[in-house]
Amino acid sequence: MTTADEMTALSATEAVAAMRGGRFTALAYAEALLARCAAGADLNAFITLDANSVRAAARVADARRGAGEPLGPLHGLPIPVKDSINTADLPTTAGTAALRGFRPAADASVVARLRGAGAIVLGKTNLHELSLGWTSSNMAYGAVRNPWNLARIPGGSSGGTAAAVASGMAPLGVAEDTQGSIRVPAALCGIAGFRPTTGRYPNDGCAPISGLFDQIGPVARCVADLALFDAVMTGDDAPLVVPKLAGLRLGIVREFYFSGVDPAVAAVVEETLRRLADAGVAIIETDLPGLGTLVDTITLPIQLHDVVPSLSAWLASSGAAMGLDEVLAAVSPDVLGTLQQFALPGAPRAIPEDYYAAARDVRLPALRASLAGWFAAHRVDAMLLPATMATATPIGDDRTVRIGDEDVTFATVMGRNIAPGSTAGLPGLVLPAGLADGLPVAIELDGPAGSDRQLLAIGLAIEAMLGTLRPPA
Repeated sequence: MTTADEMTALSATEAVAAMRGGRFTALAYAEALLARCAAGADLNAFITLDANSVRAAARVADARRGAGEPLGPLHGLPIPVKDSINTADLPTTAGTAALRGFRPAADASVVARLRGAGAIVLGKTNLHELSLGWTSSNMAYGAVRNPWNLARIPGGSSGGTAAAVASGMAPLGVAEDTQGSIRVPAALCGIAGFRPTTGRYPNDGCAPISGLFDQIGPVARCVADLALFDAVMTGDDAPLVVPKLAGLRLGIVREFYFSGVDPAVAAVVEETLRRLADAGVAIIETDLPGLGTLVDTITLPIQLHDVVPSLSAWLASSGAAMGLDEVLAAVSPDVLGTLQQFALPGAPRAIPEDYYAAARDVRLPALRASLAGWFAAHRVDAMLLPATMATATPIGDDRTVRIGDEDVTFATVMGRNIAPGSTAGLPGLVLPAGLADGLPVAIELDGPAGSDRQLLAIGLAIEAMLGTLRPPA
């Protein structure tokens, strides 16, 4: 008999295989995950979790198997979904108070595909309000806590999904990434996270920031489960061809991505590079002049310009009875202040239309071309970088981070390294690389646009060397 602890330790791939094969029922597995959710309630990972609905869906999955019906690739698997992604049977709050009871008219396409593959929505996970931040210290629903240290942030904006997966509440979860909202929480919680090439998975039904950058994607405790999610989303279930490490070419841009990184984080990443080199990986040190300046003139200006009209359109298309003005009337002060300063009509620092047009039509294509040219010129399979400049910070400390003798802005520490890839629309894979002072440190691998399956295969090869992490009980 498989114990509850053994069930919650399984990967999604292993759990589905066990349920399909009759090793245990979907209901038994759901009960094991629900018990773990209850035991980890102090993480505040969920905004909505209807245990009875999960049990009912698990019984349906068991009945299908008992009747000999065809079973999907996610048969019986409960999956937590970020609460900015529409679900017709559960509220979608986007982490903001005014939408506490809002039920969208229909599932987002990603959720529909998951259900069609046999998955069960475990619940809706807590997040940074309106996805506008990297802490997940939500003032409406409470702060999400990091499973490695309850006094630390899990990262954001998809902090609840990452905390749930890292702590064993589920092996695979759904998140969303505009500028790091998958990759930062994965990095700080010690799990794997995958932001695919922009547009690879459907993004409809998700509370947006900018359609140019928004992308739904998965987090999991292992790369194989990220690949399973990718196969369900794309229909491409061909086995990944895992490369040998010997002969792999990984590029690093030290001047930009490694500059100013916390020494403890840098030590873990450098040790990873050493191990990769010892395994036969070619580490190609290169430069990318002007990368930071180019990203600074694109990423945040486009987001600030697009967020208000994008949110208004999402509310209308999702069947909300209220408009954005009513939502913002109850929004938390930290988020409202940013919107009032930069994004709302008449904001004193609003992005001028001509500046926005140049960012979208001139500088963004230039960034994409620059990165595509870099991959081609240096013949690298992927770029490797520290995912964040520091480990998880204390809850409430979100202004500056002390690194060495300098106070570095929190936004720089969490957002600098992950911004180029997502702005350019590249696939990005975060993997845990080790611990610094008891907290996870992660590397990120960025690949050329469209190289998603190859990047996941590379991730499998590197994960086999690095291993995975589990937070202390």
